[in-house]
Amino acid sequence: MDDLIIIRDLIKYFPLQKGFLDRLFAKEKGFVRAVDNVSFTIKKGEVLGLVGESGCGKTTTGRLILRLLEPTSGDILYNEKSVFSFTKKEMEKMREKMQIVFQDPYASLSPRMSIGKAIEHPLVIHNSHDKAERKEICLRIMEKVGLEPAEFLYKKYPHQLSGGQRQRVVIARALVTNPEFVVADEPIAMADVSVRALILELMAQLKEEFDLTYLYITHDLATCKYICDRVAIMYLGKIVEMGSLEEVFKNPIHPYTATLLEAVPVPDPKYRRTEPIPKGEIPSPINPPPGCSFHPRCHYAVSTCSQEEPDLKELRQEHWVACPIRS
Repeated sequence: MDDLIIIRDLIKYFPLQKGFLDRLFAKEKGFVRAVDNVSFTIKKGEVLGLVGESGCGKTTTGRLILRLLEPTSGDILYNEKSVFSFTKKEMEKMREKMQIVFQDPYASLSPRMSIGKAIEHPLVIHNSHDKAERKEICLRIMEKVGLEPAEFLYKKYPHQLSGGQRQRVVIARALVTNPEFVVADEPIAMADVSVRALILELMAQLKEEFDLTYLYITHDLATCKYICDRVAIMYLGKIVEMGSLEEVFKNPIHPYTATLLEAVPVPDPKYRRTEPIPKGEIPSPINPPPGCSFHPRCHYAVSTCSQEEPDLKELRQEHWVACPIRS
């Protein structure tokens, strides 16, 4: 498969918001290192899971890919063209092919816009069909994602739908322009547990039907096995492990990945954890620790872990790890 998305040395630092006196007397500017020198690729037709704890930079990475945010440095290629080289008009046209499913469907839907109008809105923006055609396309995509009866729900408003239905609405809105690439940002986080498997199954079906490529952002490694082909583990703005789903699940190398897998519930009352829980709290992204960013919480850390920042190395075929003691 060819690479659809290529991310090279991507960095995004957010300047700290300070008061007047703090800005006046500060010796240097402070930054939140949201994404810190990240590189990976997404092949056409695959699902890459980007996994990590809250605040590790997953959502920021997804928004940078779609150019909803501008990077501090680095580049992102889409079909071998830099997304940051596009003019505003060219980028607006590209939005037809690059869509996003936001984490909170209730917050991303206008309470004053009916479900049908919300799903149609991307078609209105791109002026791609007349009014009658837009409604027909909207009803068709609503049926595809399980919003039935479509004619009845078309006139409903977000507050009149269940959480699972609202999640299907934002998926339908993302797919209505027939995109190639979709960033799914925690698409099941706001859904009831009873409908999460249904939404994942729906996303897998739509991937095959529409020949989609997904970046699936999640903090729950357990859900990756239902939809992902490869996974990339992110910690404090950096990729610490990346490989095929089967390889990473069976042979996790980085201690952080091992602890994430240990956190997945096992339906066996006799099962006991083998990996220790990480020590302390996640360090501040404003002042990350030197060397390996995970070393203050790692039970296997040695003196060199705090001195050398590890590079992402291929330790097995297509299995990349950034760990000074395992590489």
